[in-house]
Amino acid sequence: MGARTKARKRALDLCFEAELRGLPLDGTLEQHVQSRQAAGEQPLNDYTVILVRGVVAHQERIDAVLAEFSVGWSLDRMPAVDRNLLRIGAYEVLLVEDVPDAVAISEAVNLARELSTDESPRFVNGVLARIEERRPSVTG
Repeated sequence: MGARTKARKRALDLCFEAELRGLPLDGTLEQHVQSRQAAGEQPLNDYTVILVRGVVAHQERIDAVLAEFSVGWSLDRMPAVDRNLLRIGAYEVLLVEDVPDAVAISEAVNLARELSTDESPRFVNGVLARIEERRPSVTG
């Protein structure tokens, strides 16, 4: 598993944990950063931190885009894993220039396959593909 794949999975874990605990999406990030530092452990991957902070910084916009493109599914109805995975994937597709869209989408689909329901990979792929396809109208 590549470093960025691991970073994406860790970012998903952190966002999911924060949501389950009723915290802002970055609510557990600083705790993990500090506890690793205090224990003398290796710090979180830089890309994990970039993803979580990026999603948090743009959450309102990302959630609006997801609500528009997830036909028939409100964010509240989505499984928490899918919701947070879509936030990370949408952040990468819309705002991370050094990651090809196909890679961001593929990584999100693979994580959905590994961590969510049987229907989730197709759903995640469809939503992120629509966002990629209509990016000029989303970002413009």
